[in-house]
Amino acid sequence: MARSIYIASAEGDTGKSTVALGITTLLARTAERVGIFRPVARVADGSDFVLDLLLDLNSVGQSYEDAVGVTYEDVHRDTEAALATIVSRYREVERRCDVVVIVGTDYTDVSAAAELEFNGRIAANLGAPVALVVHGRERTPDEVGRVAEQARTELVNSHARVAAVFANRCDPDQLDAVRASLPTDLVMGALPEDALLQAPQLSALAEAVDGTLISGDATLLAREVRKVLVGAMSTEHLLNHLKDDAVVITPGDRTDALIALLAAHAAEGFPTLSGIILNGGHTPPPLLMDLVAGFGSPLPVITTELGTYETAHRCWNTRGRLSRESAVKTDVALSLFERHIDLEALANLLDVADTQVVTPLMFEYDLLVRARSSRKHIVLPEGSDDRILRAASTLLTRDVVDLTILGPEAPTRQRAAELGIDIDAATITSPEDPELVERFAQKYADIRSSKGVTVEQARELVQDVSYFGTMMVLEGLADGMVSGAAHTTAHTITPAFRVIKTAPDVGVVSSVFFMCLSDRVLVYGDCAVNPDPTAEQLADIAISSAETAAQFHIEPRVAMLSYSTGESGSGQDVDKVREATRIVRERRPDLLVDGPMQYDAAVEPSVAASKAPNSPVAGQATVLVFPDLNTGNNTYKAVQRSAGAVAVGPVLQGLRQPVNDLSRGALVQDIVNTVAITAIQAQGLEDKKNLAAKEDNA
Repeated sequence: MARSIYIASAEGDTGKSTVALGITTLLARTAERVGIFRPVARVADGSDFVLDLLLDLNSVGQSYEDAVGVTYEDVHRDTEAALATIVSRYREVERRCDVVVIVGTDYTDVSAAAELEFNGRIAANLGAPVALVVHGRERTPDEVGRVAEQARTELVNSHARVAAVFANRCDPDQLDAVRASLPTDLVMGALPEDALLQAPQLSALAEAVDGTLISGDATLLAREVRKVLVGAMSTEHLLNHLKDDAVVITPGDRTDALIALLAAHAAEGFPTLSGIILNGGHTPPPLLMDLVAGFGSPLPVITTELGTYETAHRCWNTRGRLSRESAVKTDVALSLFERHIDLEALANLLDVADTQVVTPLMFEYDLLVRARSSRKHIVLPEGSDDRILRAASTLLTRDVVDLTILGPEAPTRQRAAELGIDIDAATITSPEDPELVERFAQKYADIRSSKGVTVEQARELVQDVSYFGTMMVLEGLADGMVSGAAHTTAHTITPAFRVIKTAPDVGVVSSVFFMCLSDRVLVYGDCAVNPDPTAEQLADIAISSAETAAQFHIEPRVAMLSYSTGESGSGQDVDKVREATRIVRERRPDLLVDGPMQYDAAVEPSVAASKAPNSPVAGQATVLVFPDLNTGNNTYKAVQRSAGAVAVGPVLQGLRQPVNDLSRGALVQDIVNTVAITAIQAQGLEDKKNLAAKEDNA
């Protein structure tokens, strides 16, 4: 039987989805098979946004339909029959899972007392302990405590067991007092109110007013709106009332207001708006739209047929929600949960047994936790790329690393504001900064003097973002660099080869991919750097890959891959692998390594039993070393696409300081993962230096 937790609220608008997201994320990092169940869904058509959000995190492959018990209509029609269906549907989910997160009802159409009682009955019938969520908005700490106790009593009267209580949306200055007011015999926590989590996206406002986008960047409709302003006043007064992240509603025939708002949005020193809504059914004339297009402004401009009052009324009454469409909200919600909840106590309550399985979510979580444990400073040279800015927002919001982003400061911060993301904590540095350019040029010319590089040549070269970022790492202004989202691999790593160079005990810089399969993580090397390594280089790649695996908590069992296994084949290519295996054993007798070996013999126990029955590696390899780049690159892509593996990398290994390359098709999450990996590499290098210094002093 699976373990479970039932997340129930005592009332509406508690922000229960934040707690549900936090608990589901915590479980997905530690349990192999996490299921989601919604006893009563708002709708059965796939549009329950809480369920949609959590299903992105589950690891059982549930469909929306699998995760739903009944609808509100079913409950109203026959409560007892609905309860029986809920239990039956839940058992189907439970059978496939190690743990199930059950998300209670939303208080949409029945009285709070009746709905809380029904949640208690469901929890009791499912045998699930309850995590109770109450809100602290406009309540004193004592009032929060009383609401929690009353709700707990109601649930207990329905034969449910309350195991935890969370007060959400509390006054940030009263969190300690709120925690003190909660029942001390329960796992508990208090989360502060954050206005962003209540802010609707511009797309939701456009939908509410039946609006049409006539100008601007459609991707910016995903931006959160923190304030709704009615701009019916004179232009001068309108400009004085502007606020960051506001949408301004103004009559469609106020062409003066439209031009002024677009100009203010682009001007330094004025607030950055979320959008403009032109009401009254008036669309600007073609000549004016040509002028607007000439501005090239990305600010969304929306038209609606509604009048000013109705437009404003609908916008004011559109609620924000935590959904998978808003990465910014998700980051903020997880950050609040991680900072204000005792995760260890919560994990003990959930008591999910450790597993040897490592899912992609587990691996990604471990990266963030380890990077956060000893905060490092990473430079991101490609500040003009939206993906970099979005990844930076996630990394900063989740407190993973410190960041420097390269680019002109005003435009970079302006674009981040347009995207509705927070990079205030990042340092923005121009690669044309005269002081740093001169410092880097002198250093680079000194390093490359044997190649005839002059200071004048170096001065021009170091203003290239890849060289500038690399020089920051070399000079200790950053602990590592991540680039390549908008540049080639050669452009990213060539500066590192020239100035950072290889570590003393490494013969060749190489790369690995972490291949996150559904139940384990394998290390593939080298799939990105060395086209046709020699036996000595292949041995070096194997040793570096094993060390990288160990650094990331993967026990290294190294398979040296070829087209034959053991002594069954001969020829130049297989002989190279055989010789590389011998060198690895000679240099690192402590490593488990075997080869030559075919891929199936390396990873599949049944094949290993027949092809390599006495091998300490066959059938259980974790580090797979390919004989050349052609084989490695194609294999990782085949596994990624055909097996649905998450490929994290390439991760460069063997440099004195960490520099990592991104695919030009990198997603935001890929960038986040690579930055975390780079930070962990920097931690490892620092640990090595400290150990060496300690040994020298001894």
